[in-house]
Amino acid sequence: MGNTGMIYMFTMVFSLIVLILSSSTVGYDYFQFTQQYQPAVCNSNPTPCNDRPEKLFTVHGLWPSNKKGPDPEKCKNIQMNSQKIGNMAAQLEIIWPNVLNRTDHVGFWEREWLKHGTCGYPTIRDDMHYLKTVIKMYITQKQNVSAILSKAMIQPNGQNRSLVDIENAIRSGTNNTKPKFKCQKNTRTTTELVEVTLCSDRDLTKFINCPQPQQGSRYLCPADVQY
Repeated sequence: MGNTGMIYMFTMVFSLIVLILSSSTVGYDYFQFTQQYQPAVCNSNPTPCNDRPEKLFTVHGLWPSNKKGPDPEKCKNIQMNSQKIGNMAAQLEIIWPNVLNRTDHVGFWEREWLKHGTCGYPTIRDDMHYLKTVIKMYITQKQNVSAILSKAMIQPNGQNRSLVDIENAIRSGTNNTKPKFKCQKNTRTTTELVEVTLCSDRDLTKFINCPQPQQGSRYLCPADVQY
């Protein structure tokens, strides 16, 4: 084979490798559907929230995740086409608000899409499918933590609650699967429930038990939490 043939072969092999790498799917095992309790988010943030929070769990994000090893992030540099959001914006501003800055809901969704949504292929097909999937899960499929707790007569009145009671209430709405909790101390004696995560398989077809935080995590919850 002459020099020309070798150069041609090298070019073809290199192009094939680039194609494979650019089209490959970053692996993930399951999805985390994480919802945040607005007052606790504002209390735990160094900068005060711009607007008064509502006593609701609303969406933080839908995240492709791995049971072992790091979770995928920023898998493709594909910006969200926010002009396509259209009528979905009204629903998204209610169920997926930017709690810290309500003047920038779209920016929040764009950041969540770029960091997490781009890693959800093939279950998540594109940016608008990402937003539609969140709406479907929260509203149509009733994966709304506030509604699940309310149905179990657990209301957000700022009292200390047994974490076991909260977990059992959520299990009743998720086929008896274990959620994941994130807590934050707001005083020396009081710890607030900040986030609840519901976990689903990699195809978003069924609930699964959430992998739990490692011992020693500063976000672990005690036996009683404020909600």
